[in-house]
Amino acid sequence: METQYRNIHQDIVDRCKNGDRLAQNEFYKLYAKAMYNIAYRITNNEFDAEDVLQESFVSAFRNIHSYRGTASVGAWLKRIVINNAISAVKKRKAELIPIEDHQDFPDTSEAGSDNNLYLNVEKIRNAVQLLPDGYRVVFSLYLMEGYDHKEIASILNITESTSKSQYNRSKKKLQKILKEEVFYDE
Repeated sequence: METQYRNIHQDIVDRCKNGDRLAQNEFYKLYAKAMYNIAYRITNNEFDAEDVLQESFVSAFRNIHSYRGTASVGAWLKRIVINNAISAVKKRKAELIPIEDHQDFPDTSEAGSDNNLYLNVEKIRNAVQLLPDGYRVVFSLYLMEGYDHKEIASILNITESTSKSQYNRSKKKLQKILKEEVFYDE
């Protein structure tokens, strides 16, 4: 038995399809903050995230007629944002580090260091921002956006094993950053 997805914002989507500017503004207000956060996690740059957000909403409004209602409109928009954010990172010529070219980061942790490290959200957010682009993109897509490695490989045009490797390395690098507590003051 096939179930059809019921979109709670279908009325706004329908009005957007008819070019209703007020509906577009409502749609933007509903999703802008969440989509900005996704774009920022991937691009790691406020200006790029703002550009991605703007491009994504323009694209969504231009292509709203292609929304089929098989998933939530938020999931449809999220995919647009992720694709645009990845394109922005690629434009900055960020490259994922192939497995063969990877060099381990030097271990600077002290023997007997405190393993009961107190973490807060701000420290973790700052540490994630310090990850290299390739690590951060895979980390964000996998852990924060919920994509599996096969989907990430398809999105980034890499192998599934490269996605897994980037994710594992990002976790190790993140742990190292958090242990060293190397954070830049903003």
